[in-house]
Amino acid sequence: MANFFLDNKDLQYHMNHPLMKKIVELKEKGFADKDKYDYAPVDFEDAQDSYRRVMEIIGEICGDIVAPNAEGVDHEGPKVVDNHVVYAPGTAQNIEVMAKAGLFGLTLPRKYGGLNFPLVYFVMANEMVARADAGFENIWGLQDCAETLNEFASEEQKEKYLTRVCQGETCAMDLTEPDAGSDLQAVMLKAHWDEARGTWLLNGVKRFITNGDGHISLVLARSEEGTTDARGLSMFVYDRNNMAVKVRRIENKLGIKGSPTCELVFTDAPAELVGDRKMGLIKYVMSLMNAARLGIGAQSTGLSEAAYREALKYAKERQQFGKPIIEFPAIKELLSNMKAKLLGSRALLYETTRFVEIYKDYTHLSHDRKLEPAERAEMKAYTRLADAFTPMLKLMASEYCNDLAYDAIQVFGGSGYMKDYPVERLYRDARITNIYEGTSQLQVVAAIRHVTTGTYLNQIKEYEAQEYEQSHLKDRLVVLRETYEKCVAKVTATENNEFVDFHARRMVEMAAHIVISYLLMRQAGEVEDYRASAELYVKYAEMQVAAAARYIEQSTPADLELISDVENEA
Repeated sequence: MANFFLDNKDLQYHMNHPLMKKIVELKEKGFADKDKYDYAPVDFEDAQDSYRRVMEIIGEICGDIVAPNAEGVDHEGPKVVDNHVVYAPGTAQNIEVMAKAGLFGLTLPRKYGGLNFPLVYFVMANEMVARADAGFENIWGLQDCAETLNEFASEEQKEKYLTRVCQGETCAMDLTEPDAGSDLQAVMLKAHWDEARGTWLLNGVKRFITNGDGHISLVLARSEEGTTDARGLSMFVYDRNNMAVKVRRIENKLGIKGSPTCELVFTDAPAELVGDRKMGLIKYVMSLMNAARLGIGAQSTGLSEAAYREALKYAKERQQFGKPIIEFPAIKELLSNMKAKLLGSRALLYETTRFVEIYKDYTHLSHDRKLEPAERAEMKAYTRLADAFTPMLKLMASEYCNDLAYDAIQVFGGSGYMKDYPVERLYRDARITNIYEGTSQLQVVAAIRHVTTGTYLNQIKEYEAQEYEQSHLKDRLVVLRETYEKCVAKVTATENNEFVDFHARRMVEMAAHIVISYLLMRQAGEVEDYRASAELYVKYAEMQVAAAARYIEQSTPADLELISDVENEA
């Protein structure tokens, strides 16, 4: 019997963050449901007990069912039968077990059949599912599409669709097209109002759609004839029961093979408008993408956890030259650095989730009553932090996921290259994380304004103002912050946007290394088990910040000429 929650003390640590009391009280709106539903908590302690019990159930399902199914799912994969997706048997079993356990609609309101859990616990569940099978996490985790419906759809649409999600129906977000990948304002799938049928009809093709044959799909489509930009796009919800969308094919992918990535053909597919026309990309997709970035952060961290555990286990068992290879300093150092990156990734994941959680809960609260001035100010502050930390999380967690999968194979040596061990699958699964839902390069584009406007610097100073048991580490982080400030000042002083873009990733990553160092240092002051990893991560941060700073210090706008040659190559 394996349990991916009970065997992970780090997950349990993040349940007890000081902000959780505020988060739970906001989510539960003063525990107003306690008189309506017998399973609703009556206070914070009761709520935390419920969350813990459900996390244990998910941990057990992941350990005993999803993880053992992963290899078979990877081998068999989904198929297209009569223009629709048929999941691999292991995937079908995973969905059935999750649905029977009532684990769909985890964050949705109780009136639709949901559990009304805070986002933190949905992210935690996603991480555990991804550790078991990253491909299945894509299917189960896409229920976060329902959160967009919960935030923006009409009450009639919520009643219709959210209840079905809570009963175990799957979701998809149909955004990209053959000629519109990351550039979503180029989407051309057509939506037109059919007066005779009294409905919107969708026509066109979508490509690279994760779980594209899901029961309920959010579809970005062009509703305004004659437009070519974001202002002509609206969001629609499509019900698979209408059977007006065909799966042309499932992509043959490197990894996450259990998750069907589909090319879809819409032919007069009836759909319902969500929210206001023309706001599809500007407002609703932004909500979807932020949720997706959190999801990939969780998926990346879960994969990192799996890779680290496999490498650690093998290093303890594998004998070379008369002793386990973990006793060799080179292997021990590699594993220690893997652990520090894993814990850093998770620390950033839950810090970001808390920021997103609070601003979203205030948003929902504002629909019920007018917020007090202090509440509005707090919502604004957390919205800014969520906007800043979400792309930083997606960038760092996905890159570390790839690092750990790579290092895990290195620990295994030649054996890791073989399909006899799961690290080969983890390596393939990891590779997509820094590509989809916005590549690492696009996360930098989203994050750089928080470098230039000072969001990251201000938050670093907030961390700096706190007391830490490891004061010697704090002193070193102050030096890193000063270095970061000087680099940002130098780059922005040129007033050359192209030069800022040239150094954007260096500056965003510098900020991220300092942030993660503070988060781990805070944890180390509370739990001794984190001390070694905090020390190691600060050393790593110093090395990375120093390298980026040296590059920036020696750089001028003339360096842009060095990268311009590739444009002229035949």
